[in-house]
Amino acid sequence: MIFKDRAVIITGASAGVGAEAARQFAQAGAKLMLVARGKKNLEAIAEELRDKTHVEIFAMDVADSEACINVVKKANFEFGRVDVLVNNAGLHARGNFLDVDSADLAAMVDVNLRGPVVLSRAALPFMIENGSGAIVNVASLAGRTPVPGAATYSATKFALRALTYALADELHDTPIKVAAVSPGPINTGFIMSEIDSVGDLTFSQPMSTAEEVAQAILDLCGNTQVEQSMPAFSGYLTTLTYLFPWLGRAVRPMLLRKGQRAKKEWKARLRAEADKAAD
Repeated sequence: MIFKDRAVIITGASAGVGAEAARQFAQAGAKLMLVARGKKNLEAIAEELRDKTHVEIFAMDVADSEACINVVKKANFEFGRVDVLVNNAGLHARGNFLDVDSADLAAMVDVNLRGPVVLSRAALPFMIENGSGAIVNVASLAGRTPVPGAATYSATKFALRALTYALADELHDTPIKVAAVSPGPINTGFIMSEIDSVGDLTFSQPMSTAEEVAQAILDLCGNTQVEQSMPAFSGYLTTLTYLFPWLGRAVRPMLLRKGQRAKKEWKARLRAEADKAAD
């Protein structure tokens, strides 16, 4: 897909994968509507990129359905079109199901699923009018196999993948591309800033970078894939443990031990980086 002068909406754009996707889309010549809750961080990314392209920001919570509709309308007003929607904003209240407050469980459903549903519904008519477009949902390996200790987060990412595949099928005969990227752990603040509360199982899989996931988002806008797992081997592993739950239970102790070791190494690395920054 050629991004020059195309209008791209990115949620969760103030940091991590969303910010890196904004950089890569800007480098490719796209016009950007950057969405996140924090206006200050949005402004920082926008100022970084405004010498490359036209950037607008919209501070909002994707759990707010009215705001989701309004941001799409604003993008169309500012740019005269809506070409790409990246549903990247995510929320993970970590812990076993009974240990997480009910309001936090509901918030995960609102941010991880309801937001993308409403945004996609709002964006599609503009894409159809343009005669082209792409929606890329940032799912997770946790949406490919059930994850104990992350039941609701896993459920929302399963549902986001189901939405992706169903929409891709509904729009099969149109020029609209719908796809999902399903990464494992990503070296961003989403995990690293809360490393003590992140389950050991998460660290059993190789760590991706924000740059790698962002590149996958851009690639999915124009290739024929409906889903890209990252890394690919972990995608195969999640498929096996989903199809054969007994296999998942059998390998889980080994994966937990591997994850414990990796988590310890990452914590040591973060401490070393913090000490170096303090010098």
